[in-house]
Amino acid sequence: MAVRTLDELIRQGVAGQRVFVRADLNVPTKDGQVGDDTRIRATLPTLRKLVGAGARVVVASHLGRPKGKVDSKYTLAPVAARLGELLGAPVAFASDCIGPDAEAAAAKLGDGQVLLLENLRFHPEEEKNEPGFAAALAKLADVYVNDAFGTAHRAHASTAGIVAHVRRSAAGDLLRAELEHLRRVLEPERPFLCLLGGAKVSDKLAVLEAMVRRADAVCVGGAMAYTFLRAQGKPVGTSLVEAERADDARRVLAVAQETGHALLLPVDHVVAQKIETGAEHRTVREIPDGWMGVDIGPETARLYAERAARAKTIFWNGPMGVFEIEAFAKGTEALARAVADSPAASVVGGGDSLAAVNRVGVADRITHCSTGGGASLEFVEGRALPGVTALENAP
Repeated sequence: MAVRTLDELIRQGVAGQRVFVRADLNVPTKDGQVGDDTRIRATLPTLRKLVGAGARVVVASHLGRPKGKVDSKYTLAPVAARLGELLGAPVAFASDCIGPDAEAAAAKLGDGQVLLLENLRFHPEEEKNEPGFAAALAKLADVYVNDAFGTAHRAHASTAGIVAHVRRSAAGDLLRAELEHLRRVLEPERPFLCLLGGAKVSDKLAVLEAMVRRADAVCVGGAMAYTFLRAQGKPVGTSLVEAERADDARRVLAVAQETGHALLLPVDHVVAQKIETGAEHRTVREIPDGWMGVDIGPETARLYAERAARAKTIFWNGPMGVFEIEAFAKGTEALARAVADSPAASVVGGGDSLAAVNRVGVADRITHCSTGGGASLEFVEGRALPGVTALENAP
């Protein structure tokens, strides 16, 4: 079913109406300051459209994992300050996301003004999608807009439950763009290349199984590659391995063989004895005892880049090595350049992958940088996202 767009909602009229915007403002904060404001900037187009249309905007988000309790470490107050700076106008802040304080703050809003509510996850009812909590959120607004693709795979009160309690709902511009670009991955122009990295096979088993059937080639990096190599009987030294996932790895390899799709594993490795800055490291074809793989080697990076150059659609999620340490980030950075240089339609998601394209200065050459790591993986697996389904079923 079609989801109402923000432009359609605005054409129907939002001036003077309170619009509840579920945004993803889950950004790093320290000492009362926002670190990386990428996610705040990503939702600015939606907020500016609503402000320009005269809406009274009530913004809600989670931050961190406070486990259903008030924790000052996870307050959204610094985010309100930064959001106001980026919008160029003051953003009011409510000390709670429901109840008298929130309702009073929402009632004070004038046309074109913005209010940010305190952390949704200070209430356990948010993640439980408790109907009463969803209704309490809905009391703050007449209209609902979901612009938080990063949480669209969660059936929470603010992403799914609230929709039943408002008159109109729509997808924000960020959410709409995410869906449009990720649908290219579901119906790709071929050759279709999938680049998957990260630490654990268990974290990405479902997307591995889906992609090895759908993609013409899947290139695997990161620590999860060593589970595959161990499953093939190859030496991996002290590399991180999920021994209990060996059968899963062999099953994925078998599916690749059955479908005729390529599943590529590293042919050389950057290895070290310790994962720490300044640790001795070297490039090897075969990992020796006492050493662990910490990055794909240059030959592997070249082979993966060659696949990227020939592709017409690319989906990349996850780093190729221990990206946090500069000496072990070369493979991930090489792939960032390769994806940017490719003529393919490219979708990049996951924190480290996005950090890589930003670090090497090629983000503007990626077709779409997805803000939702887990949500994007579930979407390309072909799973329904509760936040999107709620909008599809809205009146």
